[in-house]
Amino acid sequence: MIYVGLKRAFDIMKSGLDVKNRILEAAGEIFADRGFRETTVREICRCAGVNLAAVNYHFGDKERLYMAVIKHYKELAVQKYLQNDSVREHDPYDVQLTAFIKSFMFHVLGEGHESCFGKLMSRELFEPTSALDVIIEEEFRPFFNRLNEIVRHLLKNEIGEEKVILCSISVLGQCLYFKHSRPVISRLLRKDHYTVEEINEIADHIACFSLEALVGLSK
Repeated sequence: MIYVGLKRAFDIMKSGLDVKNRILEAAGEIFADRGFRETTVREICRCAGVNLAAVNYHFGDKERLYMAVIKHYKELAVQKYLQNDSVREHDPYDVQLTAFIKSFMFHVLGEGHESCFGKLMSRELFEPTSALDVIIEEEFRPFFNRLNEIVRHLLKNEIGEEKVILCSISVLGQCLYFKHSRPVISRLLRKDHYTVEEINEIADHIACFSLEALVGLSK
């Protein structure tokens, strides 16, 4: 059995999407499931219902396809979770932090097609590829800089930059625990997935916990 479910592969082939998008859809599912190194172009093409030459024609090679897949699923995720990230610059920083965490948690824990972006990013962190430097500059650094800016203001600029960075990492660590310890959490809580309400509740808890800690550090 191929790693993209048979139903998913059938849906991709019958979706009416053009060849390029069929490749992106199939590749995203397989890269997220198996990782870059274990994925073959032949398998992607079989799931997309296209011939091998199609990948070279539209993307050039496997590495360029991988980067195109990440950008494709990022756009889908941003469109879906935009409502959780609609914070204006003049909003209070506690509101900005809560929205930031909520948006991130939906990327990490959300179900459905768009959740592939979070899975791809998680795999990249634990199984880095040659694309990591590009991904850090284009995806991770702007994301991390934004969080640092929020944390810096919540700390009232009263502690050094190293402490700001450590606090930002602590916020992200709470979020990522729910992703990377999912096999443990699912057994402890007997849950295989999270509902929208539960993701909101987790995000609100992390935000509240983090805000209390930041207030304490700023005193």
